[in-house]
Amino acid sequence: MSLFNIGLSGLNTAQNALTTVGHNFSNAATAGYTRQNTIIASAGGQYTSSGFYGQGSNTITVQRVYDSFLTGQLRGATSASAQLATYSDQISQIDNLLADQKGGLAPLMQKFFASVQAVSDTPADPAARQGMLSAAQALAGQMKSSSDYFKQLQDGLNTQIKSSVTQVNDYTKQIANLNKEITRMTAASGGQPPNDLLDQRDQAVAKLTELVGAKVVVQDSGTYNVFVGNGQPLVMGSDSYDMKAIASSADPSRTVLGFTLPNGNVIEAQDGTVTGGSIGGMLKFRSQSLDAAQNAIGRLSLAIGQTFNNQHKLGIDLNGAIGTDMFALGTPVVYANNNNTSAAIATVNIGNTATNNASNLTTSDYTLKYDGTNYTLTRMSDNTVVATQPGATATFPLNMNVDGFSVSVNVAMNANDSFQIQPTRNAAAGFGTLITDPAKVAAASPARADASTQNTGTGTAKLKSVAQGFALLAGGPITATYNSATSAYVFTNAAGTVVTPTSTVVNGTATEFTFNGLTFSFDGVPKNGDKFTLANNTGAVADNGNALALAKLQTTKVINGTSSFNDAYAQLVNDVGSDAKSASIASTSQDSITNQIYTAQQSVSGVNMDEETVNMLKFQQLYQANARVIQTASTIFDTLIGIGR
Repeated sequence: MSLFNIGLSGLNTAQNALTTVGHNFSNAATAGYTRQNTIIASAGGQYTSSGFYGQGSNTITVQRVYDSFLTGQLRGATSASAQLATYSDQISQIDNLLADQKGGLAPLMQKFFASVQAVSDTPADPAARQGMLSAAQALAGQMKSSSDYFKQLQDGLNTQIKSSVTQVNDYTKQIANLNKEITRMTAASGGQPPNDLLDQRDQAVAKLTELVGAKVVVQDSGTYNVFVGNGQPLVMGSDSYDMKAIASSADPSRTVLGFTLPNGNVIEAQDGTVTGGSIGGMLKFRSQSLDAAQNAIGRLSLAIGQTFNNQHKLGIDLNGAIGTDMFALGTPVVYANNNNTSAAIATVNIGNTATNNASNLTTSDYTLKYDGTNYTLTRMSDNTVVATQPGATATFPLNMNVDGFSVSVNVAMNANDSFQIQPTRNAAAGFGTLITDPAKVAAASPARADASTQNTGTGTAKLKSVAQGFALLAGGPITATYNSATSAYVFTNAAGTVVTPTSTVVNGTATEFTFNGLTFSFDGVPKNGDKFTLANNTGAVADNGNALALAKLQTTKVINGTSSFNDAYAQLVNDVGSDAKSASIASTSQDSITNQIYTAQQSVSGVNMDEETVNMLKFQQLYQANARVIQTASTIFDTLIGIGR
């Protein structure tokens, strides 16, 4: 090996190293770029009788300074950060709506019941009655506005999911193409790694994990296979499989994820299987926060509306007519699964009985399914089976009563048929007022009991309670006359005909008599001949008996017997606020972890300008030194030529 060749090998090595350093410098700000090193090795030695003499140096390869462990950690941390950030951003929108102290539901509920109290204070005042109707309209308007806002969030999520899925598919196609190109370039170069293509692939994977939690499996050939969910493939070598944004088979109003299988079929992703990234954050927000908040507002509208309507219909208005519904109520929604094969139809009713009514509703959705053996009704919020019926003994229509509503199926379902039931989801959208005439506010009690001025005993009589579906006393007032011989009251109508109560119940020292759903309580010690007149309360414009009962609804534990309207709303605000705060804290904490991992990864793979400057100077000197070797060889050669002359 000549000294010229040794110097030339050194020049080439130094030039290659300087090229790599220059490449590092020029890509110092390139996202996803991994620092590269020129790997230099000795060219070996040549044997002589006096030993081995070196033959210079060779450039073996250009290698990325790459830590697969740190890169994998960074992918996972980035995916978690994106999920938490998305979830936090989304839930803060609900928190801002519910916690609004000026335009939210809480102040309007307060104003509405304050207006009801004002009517109870001055029931004959038309202004107070009009104020109550105006407050009712404002409350209904805010209920609808909240429902519309939630609907916009749901629609917005559908749009965002579709957009994100398009981006996912773009990245998976890019990764598959890079897999193919990397394999080709590696083979063409005799096994040398195409470093910049490897960086591009890692960057595409990093962007993908910002959208959805993806698992990368490196094959022996160096290609990436990418999976999501329960192992659904997105990339297999040079092939990519599109993720789909499809309408849910259980609820066509919402967009869910679907996966394309290698055979071309598309399957729907099950809830909770896809996590990580912004898509995972959106799905978590919808299932854990948005649905629950929307259901809670719907339940509140139904509870307020039905409870207020029921009480309002127990009074009479200024015209002497029995009260009517004050509020219009929303209706439950039932979706038949798109994969059903039977003609079965399920209907849901929120009734007005002791157990089947809006006060007993939850904030959950439900799934009715027939597995071929049993019909089961499952509460989705806690995955609890709340009702079951063996198919062998089922009769149709099949009825199930749970959690404040009843579901009815008209004919038998086929195996694996199912329905999704949303008792409260869109109920607030149908909430509204039905009364516009102040005179129709039923503030008065429907009947009254008046003692005769001639009574000598201490007996008392009063209207105790009014039953749903009651009727006004027909045929004029009923006179109750006490007969000391029988120690009982005799009831006669205006014509003098004896009237028999529909029920008589002893309650402590009092005796309660019911006529047409109106229960009067008699107590005290009457004397023989004492009389009481039971009459319709027509014309009693100043009576506030029913208005007082309406005002008390504000603090009554109406919802599930444990919460008032304000309590239920406060609980919703507290739950959402707590979740929003927790999400914000978790997002900040995860961002800190992600930044730490990124710093560690960059300390290994990132371009350090100071270090590269040192390398540049080192290889510049190496180049100059090898040039001096060649110059020395030339001088020696010239000297030898001169001796020969």
